[in-house]
Amino acid sequence: MGEMNLVMVLSEILVWAVIAFLAYRIYKKQTERPKRWKLVFILFIGLFSFSINWNFDSRLIRMPVLPLGVWILLLIFRRKKERWPLYRPYAWLGFLANFILLLSHLLSIPLYQSIYPQTKLSIYIADLNNPRLILLHPSAKKGTIDQDRLQKQLSSIKQGEFYNDEWYSETYMGNDSNQIKERFPYQLIGSTPKFGSGITEVIYVEKDGKGILISTPDKQFYFHSNESMLKGSE
Repeated sequence: MGEMNLVMVLSEILVWAVIAFLAYRIYKKQTERPKRWKLVFILFIGLFSFSINWNFDSRLIRMPVLPLGVWILLLIFRRKKERWPLYRPYAWLGFLANFILLLSHLLSIPLYQSIYPQTKLSIYIADLNNPRLILLHPSAKKGTIDQDRLQKQLSSIKQGEFYNDEWYSETYMGNDSNQIKERFPYQLIGSTPKFGSGITEVIYVEKDGKGILISTPDKQFYFHSNESMLKGSE
């Protein structure tokens, strides 16, 4: 359930409830009322639009520009112009729905960030269910995660700087590939992100056990502690 973005799901439900309410208001005010399945069909076609897409906070935002669906319906009703006024409000409501969806997406971003702040490790590791380490590099020493210690640090561990001169020198300055050190030779499995966060992640543990790198499809987040979360790797 961690992969479900609860904020986005609830905002979508709210938006479509608003659109359904507006369609109902139009329907009740009409003296001649269309069949309901036709109403839904017109509303759906009205949604089609020429849009400009851009990325905002790693999300694809669509800005509707031209009402393509309304134009399509105008062509369909060109031989039945007397019927067009009956369906026209639903066609334009479909186009308006694009703006309502856009507004909900923009408002959901700060709401999501307030509920699931990216600066807290407990968002990415909310539940520890038999956590285990996978060795990713020959330089990694066999060890296990200290579950109790990690659990206690989840609320206090701070986000830190991932890139630094020491890491760069260790990784890239060696001419011999055998001299290259892997900074994160462990992968942590057996944990789940906070419910409703919608986060898909891979969790890497630093070789000294004091750092955790969260890798999502869009970003990476590094957290550092003064105390190692490993045992048996010294």
